[in-house]
Amino acid sequence: MAYNIISLEDIYESIGEEKLKEILNEFECDLNKDVEYFIKEKAIQFLKLGIAKTFLISTSYKEKQVIVGYFSLTHKVTRIKKNLLSNSLRKRLGRFSENDELNYYIISLPLIGQLGKNYKNQYNELINGDILLKLACDKVKEAQQILGGKFVFLECEDKPKLKEFYESNGFVCFGKRNLEKDEREKNSGEYLLQMLCDLSKN
Repeated sequence: MAYNIISLEDIYESIGEEKLKEILNEFECDLNKDVEYFIKEKAIQFLKLGIAKTFLISTSYKEKQVIVGYFSLTHKVTRIKKNLLSNSLRKRLGRFSENDELNYYIISLPLIGQLGKNYKNQYNELINGDILLKLACDKVKEAQQILGGKFVFLECEDKPKLKEFYESNGFVCFGKRNLEKDEREKNSGEYLLQMLCDLSKN
């Protein structure tokens, strides 16, 4: 199946904010309300502020293009504790980071801030998670061909199926981040797992 990656910025500039909101309001994700909330309430705002770029994924279904998922990308400084990584990963990561006195790497990395499928009309069945994640990682690789770098990270809820999914796609857990007050309504638990991937190995 062929997929199209459409920049939210291009749609915004082409049809304007109100019509774009109508498109985004068709997105449903009961499995993760944070994913649905972001695309409906924050994606356009983050675009205008330059905080994050969002990309919609579409494919052909019954002779029309439908939105099957999306991902958002940004850049963020994070701390990674060395002893949570393998020796080989530490060696590779050390080339791109600074060290602090507490044995952490300080590094600015691309962040996959959101990743989700559209469950409206069962459009989620038109794409699987592996493909959606690969499309996001490939977009990061495109940027790194210009800017340099090899790594990407993301944050997810501490659920066995989620952790196994990302690990099966080359991500390793390097820490936890406590949820902010406004995040707790849409996420379970008190923290998010932080997971890192060396894209040169994928």
